[in-house]
Amino acid sequence: MRWLLGIVINAVLFVALAGWFQGFHVSGFGAAFVASLILSILNMLVRPILIILTLPITILTLGLFLIVINAMTLLLTDAIMGDAFDVSSFGLALLVVIIMSIFNLVVQRVLFEKD
Repeated sequence: MRWLLGIVINAVLFVALAGWFQGFHVSGFGAAFVASLILSILNMLVRPILIILTLPITILTLGLFLIVINAMTLLLTDAIMGDAFDVSSFGLALLVVIIMSIFNLVVQRVLFEKD
């Protein structure tokens, strides 16, 4: 249930960010939901491999390189989705990933925090 709620929250966030940034395009909520689903699958399968391969630079940057890895998975989602989901540049992907990370952190603290 928590995984599905995270996918829906990311889909809503994709639609909101697409309205905010000019180089970020989502054709509709259905495309945003599928992109969020693909991104979560890539985060489960591809992201751990990328983390292991880039471990030395991740250690040198004190973990900040993980943001670059997240941006790469977002661009990979863009490549898989085609025209329905479009991120125009790597810099925009970095910005979107940073905003999504902060928003997801706040939502997880509010919704899933146990007192």
